[in-house]
Amino acid sequence: MWHPPGKDDVSGRDSGADIGLGVAAARLAGMMGPMAWLYAAILLLVDTLGFFLVVLGLPGTWLMVIAAAGMSWISRQSGPPLISNVVLWVLAGLALLGEVAELAAGAAGSRRAGGSWRGSVGALFLGMVGGIVGTFAIPVPVVGSVLGACAGAFAGALAGELWGGRSVEDAVTIGRGAFTSRLVGTVLKVAIGAVIWAVATAASFVG
Repeated sequence: MWHPPGKDDVSGRDSGADIGLGVAAARLAGMMGPMAWLYAAILLLVDTLGFFLVVLGLPGTWLMVIAAAGMSWISRQSGPPLISNVVLWVLAGLALLGEVAELAAGAAGSRRAGGSWRGSVGALFLGMVGGIVGTFAIPVPVVGSVLGACAGAFAGALAGELWGGRSVEDAVTIGRGAFTSRLVGTVLKVAIGAVIWAVATAASFVG
């Protein structure tokens, strides 16, 4: 026979609700506690550095991935991980995709222009130097670094091919190919680096 809920029944339900709220609060505190915010802030700084390394032609995408994995491991020692394993695998896949895209663009440009290993080495070395110089010479975020890297790749390929005995006309043609391939490869990798930065930041601060 039905009867109105007694005091014990009401208090039982209230106790269950209190427990549920307590668990939710504990999870929130564990995820967004002071240490979690600190880990996320450190990761943000390192990932920002990694992004600018990508612009300079250095392996910044892998720095971002390693930093995310490291902060996730550190946070796991005292609570829930800052970034899940699924997200870490996604970040690693994106970094690998960036490397493939950059190498494919460089190989395509080299084949079309008919460059030698001297031109490739020169383009790689002066491309990095040009990226650093362009960062300060052209005070426009990303743009100065990219243009400097491409100009450096052109100069490096030109110098390398002239050193190898190519004619000025051939060396200029190869330098143009190095400029174009560096531009395409850098744009692709910077775009992927921006995605990695955004995903890692969102995963660390939002979850």
